[in-house]
Amino acid sequence: MTIKDVFENPQNFNFDVDRLGECVVDTPFKQAVYVDDTKRTIITHDFMKVRETFKNDGVVPSFEKAGPRRKIFHDPAWSRAAIVTCGGLCPGLNYVIKGIVQSLWFDYGIRHIFGVRYGLEGFIPSYGHEPLILDPEIVDDIHQEGGTILGSSRGGQDTQQIVNTLARLNINMLFCIGGDGTLRAARDIAEEAKRRKLSISVIGVPKTIDNDLAFIGRSFGFETAVYAASSVITAAHAEAKGAHHGIGLVKLMGRDSGFIAAYASLANSVVNMCLIPEDEFSLEGEHGVLRALERRFSIGKTHAVVVVAEGAGQHLIKGASEKRDASGNVLKKDIGEFLKNEIEGHFRKIGDDVTVKYFDPSYSIRSIPAQGTDAILCYLLAKNAVHAAMAGRTNCVIGKCADVYMHVPIALATIERQKVDVNGSLWQSVVDVTRQGEYMGYEPLVGSK
Repeated sequence: MTIKDVFENPQNFNFDVDRLGECVVDTPFKQAVYVDDTKRTIITHDFMKVRETFKNDGVVPSFEKAGPRRKIFHDPAWSRAAIVTCGGLCPGLNYVIKGIVQSLWFDYGIRHIFGVRYGLEGFIPSYGHEPLILDPEIVDDIHQEGGTILGSSRGGQDTQQIVNTLARLNINMLFCIGGDGTLRAARDIAEEAKRRKLSISVIGVPKTIDNDLAFIGRSFGFETAVYAASSVITAAHAEAKGAHHGIGLVKLMGRDSGFIAAYASLANSVVNMCLIPEDEFSLEGEHGVLRALERRFSIGKTHAVVVVAEGAGQHLIKGASEKRDASGNVLKKDIGEFLKNEIEGHFRKIGDDVTVKYFDPSYSIRSIPAQGTDAILCYLLAKNAVHAAMAGRTNCVIGKCADVYMHVPIALATIERQKVDVNGSLWQSVVDVTRQGEYMGYEPLVGSK
């Protein structure tokens, strides 16, 4: 099943999130505009397609609107919550933790909040990780720091042991902050809790710096990553201009989706070539990267800036065996070092010395605090996650569409990784601003940039 299938055949999918039961408790959260359970948000890129689908099948892809309810499921006086962060670091993790704690404490009066240490390992007794007791004082200024105060880890853990720990500690709300692997684990936890007839709300907050989760809108940390990449691209441009036939080569995050590379290239019009996993490219030949650099230098340009996503060009690198990290993600071969060596070797062969300066800022970008509207997104995702949990929703993740927050079933959020549409306006804009279509020989080379 794919994202495209969801839009084309919505009758085959369930857009409703799981509920633990009827909401009969009056909410203590009084300063609110309450959301009616019937309110939904339509998800589509094509209104005519929705109209056609509704006419034929009576079903359109839509999700329940997030927000506070007048009646809630969990009694705050008896509630105990846990928060866990999993996977790689991402700007905004601490801001999300702070937002969840503040909303639980101030909006609902919940006083028992556990921070689970080092990802899902923290639920397994044999690791010996003590939980961190959280309150507004503990989280007061953590948003100013990068990383996560809870620590993180990759890899799955035994679902039954995790649910055993939740049951033993009488935890009835679990907030899982992570990407597709974490959300799949959250789904398994929710289903095991349901099998045991345990009333535990398992809510995901989508964390993917690559912006590759389906139906959740822009993920937190993405905007900060694009902003942070700007200074690196600026430095690469300065280094490239500092040498005759200088090339600034920047590798950015993006294992399977090139959103960061694409947006960063649009935000910095000094980029002359952007390479992403979704648009397969070649090195050699008339339309290859090497010939494109030759063309740029042939019209009198003395430098070039190339941005490449970490997952791009994997088909070009020979000889390395496929390895996976603890979460099962394929470890990508280093396209940055590969391109650097290939570019230097090619121009040496044709008697034209080039100077390649290679920048890989990935870990420094991942570890900074969220900034600007990204920080606001962190807080609102956290707050809506708490509202969802208190209303007895489970097995869902908080998404956003057109400034409306919504409850997305985890099964749909993880159905397929979101990718850059190479026929869409984003990628066409990147091709336009970089002029790489001309340099690669697909369009007539005119003017200068």
